Amino acid sequence: MELLFSLVFLSLTFSSFLQPTFARGGQQQQSSLSSGFFENSSFNSDSTARHLFEENRSHLSLDIARGYMTNSQLEKALKAFAQRCSHISRIYSIGKSVKGVPLWVIEISDKPGEEEAEPAFKYIGNVHGDEPVGRELLLFLANWICDNHLKDPLATLIVENVHLHILPTMNPDGFSLRRRGNANKVDLNRDFPDQFFPMNEDVHMRQPETRAIMNWLRDVQFTASASLHGGALVANYPWDGTQDKRTNYFGCPDDETFRFMASIYSQSHYNMSLSKEFQGGITNGASWYPIYGGMQDWNYIHYGCFELTLEISDNKWPSATELPTLWEYNKMSMLNLVASLVKTGVHGRIFSSDGGRPLPGFITVKGMNQSVKSGKTFADYHRLLAPRGRYEVMAAMPGYKLRSTCIWLDEAAMTLDFVLEAEVTLKENLLRSGCECDCGNTIRLEFVDFLLGGHLEVCFILIIIVGFLCFLFQSRMKSNLSKHRQVVGPKRLAGKS
Repeated sequence: MELLFSLVFLSLTFSSFLQPTFARGGQQQQSSLSSGFFENSSFNSDSTARHLFEENRSHLSLDIARGYMTNSQLEKALKAFAQRCSHISRIYSIGKSVKGVPLWVIEISDKPGEEEAEPAFKYIGNVHGDEPVGRELLLFLANWICDNHLKDPLATLIVENVHLHILPTMNPDGFSLRRRGNANKVDLNRDFPDQFFPMNEDVHMRQPETRAIMNWLRDVQFTASASLHGGALVANYPWDGTQDKRTNYFGCPDDETFRFMASIYSQSHYNMSLSKEFQGGITNGASWYPIYGGMQDWNYIHYGCFELTLEISDNKWPSATELPTLWEYNKMSMLNLVASLVKTGVHGRIFSSDGGRPLPGFITVKGMNQSVKSGKTFADYHRLLAPRGRYEVMAAMPGYKLRSTCIWLDEAAMTLDFVLEAEVTLKENLLRSGCECDCGNTIRLEFVDFLLGGHLEVCFILIIIVGFLCFLFQSRMKSNLSKHRQVVGPKRLAGKS
């Protein structure tokens, strides 16, 4: 019996020294800074709070960020990149952090800053301040595309067919403070409105970094997106939460498409797809552990942007000497995910049958309760779908007849344009009848248009007034004529004398 108690005591003592690594969870303890790239990770499935617990940072080394760019160095690097690659890029800011640090974005395209009938993709790094690998790898990505444009077919494909937006750091304050949350100790990946629970609805309570992302999506119509995290090695896809808060698989309407996208990243990675913890190196967020107020689900629900959460390094804050290797491990994954926007899916434009005007309508796939909007200027749409499937694609626009067509989507992308006919209204029927009676009678057409333009009541009142005036005029004329006859007397007939 004493031996049994001794074993229990020793096991409890040993477990107290284990430090779990959280990738997306709430309370975060810094992972070990060993030289190994990929370590086993665990998580806290019950952590859903926006505000973080006090973090034990006593064990953090002062040299933890040695070799990583500071916020000011990152800003200089971005501006230097914009000058070096000005022919295919520009930089702009989407807002500022709590402490006033600009949130700089690089846009890479053959026509940066211009609207084109092309899909847009965004990468976001450093959502959590203590996960800085993404901010470094995104600079590697931008420089590689700049150096290999017109040399490498993949780089050329991206530049000439996609608008790629790169936000290296969403949380510069958290990075400088060496902690997960922002300067207000808020986990930015729990600060978005949630579909299951009424949280983060007050716009004034949201963090400035969160508001910047939300405003960004109102300005730019993104087809797909990915945020880069650390603490695990897996491609995570929606849904991130469940209505009952239980940990189980809960897929979104585009579950098959998201699995396809996540697999593109995982299978292009050096060893992500070989994971023993996650089959194929991908996972449904709710199946891993539920979170609420996350950025990934919000993108998809409110703007139809297909976003993945990419855990790209088991070690949250590896030595900076390992960054080039981590870049090589993730390079093809990052490139292929962006290129998939034009290599797969259904793309096209929506036109009006009356003169071929572009129509900013909606594209819906039968059986999937999620619409994709077409662009305002060119009415272009880009609908991601898993290949090797049959789909019924529908185009709609208020005031126009719904148009649908069935397709078989193979491995390659498909172009599918829609021409919509306007719905025939009462006004158009009256106008058409007027034309059939007398095509040259423009006055009649204008009169009908006036009547059906919301002026029926006015016309009715005018008719009554005119009729009454005519009645008064006619009565007045009769009265005057009678008086005239009385004054003149009977008319004489002239004859010979």
